[in-house]
Amino acid sequence: MSLRSTGPLQNTITASEAPQIKWRTPVAFGTHLPALGDNILYVSEQLSRASGGRVLLDVYEPGMLVPAFSITESVKAGKLEAGYTWLGYDQGRIPATPLISAVPFGLEPWEYTAWYYEAGGKALAEALYAPHNIHPILCGIIGPETAGWFRFPITDLTQFEGLKIRFAGLGGRVLQALGASVTLIPGGEIYQALEKGAIDATEYSLPVVDAMLGFDQVAKFNYFPGWHQTFTAAHLVVNQARWDALSTGDQSLIEMACTAGVIRNLAKGEALQGAVIESFEAKGVTPIRFDRTVLKSLQAVTESVLQVEAEKDPQFAEILASQRKFMRSYKKWKALAYLPRDFDEMAEE
Repeated sequence: MSLRSTGPLQNTITASEAPQIKWRTPVAFGTHLPALGDNILYVSEQLSRASGGRVLLDVYEPGMLVPAFSITESVKAGKLEAGYTWLGYDQGRIPATPLISAVPFGLEPWEYTAWYYEAGGKALAEALYAPHNIHPILCGIIGPETAGWFRFPITDLTQFEGLKIRFAGLGGRVLQALGASVTLIPGGEIYQALEKGAIDATEYSLPVVDAMLGFDQVAKFNYFPGWHQTFTAAHLVVNQARWDALSTGDQSLIEMACTAGVIRNLAKGEALQGAVIESFEAKGVTPIRFDRTVLKSLQAVTESVLQVEAEKDPQFAEILASQRKFMRSYKKWKALAYLPRDFDEMAEE
């Protein structure tokens, strides 16, 4: 008996008849890292289940196929079909990438997804990577990082002068403007660098990830809020020729799996942090919030950095303008609809 329908759908191909898709997919973050790294495993599993095992992302740990910071270059060249990464690592070659991966004093995670899916962000991201033979798909997002792990307390911005710190993205540019010596090293090398004194401080990810990597053992002052990365977006990057060769059905399947990955990633990331914060006292870790004066000063330097980048790069300027236009409108709703952040404290007075 034929599985093909008659009439208007007679050319439909069943899942069992469609070609298998198996893409080597290196990742920038180890899949043992909760929220930051393991989300791609969820996406891969959902794709496999939904396709009956026909669409597979063959996940490779960082460095197994290519260096963690070289994923997009390898996908661009066609050496790999896909990859899962943080696009801010491409900042040196594509200046606007931090705007679609993490922005200092930028959008919160749900604000970013609203802009990305409903206010033109997706099209801007695709246009940014089109000249590089890459199709980017938003595939994960987590909340703000900590503002850094420091071996000694920071009381004012002058202490960033000469500070040796691991910092990524535009936040690194901000600290450089304050005189810090900024370096970018992979997550697996940070602990040793802190322990040996090669760096004085680092940012990396959520508290649950940082604790797993042992930062709380060698740096006891953990600063908040994560002004430099108010969200962290991860993308599945696909070689454009590979993407174009897919049927529209398979493209939709991958996009749906990634969209599911976004919401599940955010949910998991938010769920795990409270217990880590509760463990700080027993570990001798001091959580500290930068005061408003310090944050306002950092914001002023950030604005200068963003302005310089926008003047140098038209795509940077276009994406930044798009995000700000969205936020001008969104903030009117946000101010009316949501409880103040300090409402719990207000209610207890």
